[in-house]
Amino acid sequence: MTTSPDHLTAEHIREITSYVDIDAPPPDELPVALFVFGSNQARPAAIAVERYRRGTAPLIILTGGVNRHNGVVEARAHRRLLLERGVPETAIRYEDASANTWQNVEFALPYLREALESGLRVAVVGKWYHRRALHCLTTLVPDIGTFHAISWESAYEGQAVTRTNWSRVPIGRRRVVREWEECPRRVGDGSFRDARRGGDGAWRGWPAQAEGPRPPRGSASVGPAGRRHGAGRGAS
Repeated sequence: MTTSPDHLTAEHIREITSYVDIDAPPPDELPVALFVFGSNQARPAAIAVERYRRGTAPLIILTGGVNRHNGVVEARAHRRLLLERGVPETAIRYEDASANTWQNVEFALPYLREALESGLRVAVVGKWYHRRALHCLTTLVPDIGTFHAISWESAYEGQAVTRTNWSRVPIGRRRVVREWEECPRRVGDGSFRDARRGGDGAWRGWPAQAEGPRPPRGSASVGPAGRRHGAGRGAS
């Protein structure tokens, strides 16, 4: 599925937008464990704070190591914002060593296990076009069951990348088309498990491979244990 970013028809744009759009929020009153994919932008933290204050996010899992563009440690920055806005330490788990989307999930697996074992559904907090994030989650957590996704619109150099303008914004075009091309390819070669919407609009993993997941090229298979943190777990 190769599409030149410079030659997109209106039909292509509609099809790509529909495919990559992860948005599938949980029902308003459903408590969930928020899984916040790494970002150097503040919007994910604001979503987590708002959900916590509504009583629908009793557990918040933050991810992300050093951002390669500005040196911010993403999970630590989001944790600081949550604490400043009244979210207690006991509600927060974080890992601050990951360098990519796959590792966001891989290094936070103990906290995802904690969420599932406590009976909470998971709700991803991620960029609206970040379809790859869903596949990393279904691949590394094959028993995740039904899960949700709360999306947000990212901005780069002051330019928002939205569902309506991405094809006209060079950085948005590159990022969105990458998701459109990479996700089906990797489901096809077995390195990603599929993710599909159910009749209720929520996401579910879909069987796509017989063998265990293969980490993406350049990904470590084991994260540094000393860089995973959780409240009340003796973390530094």
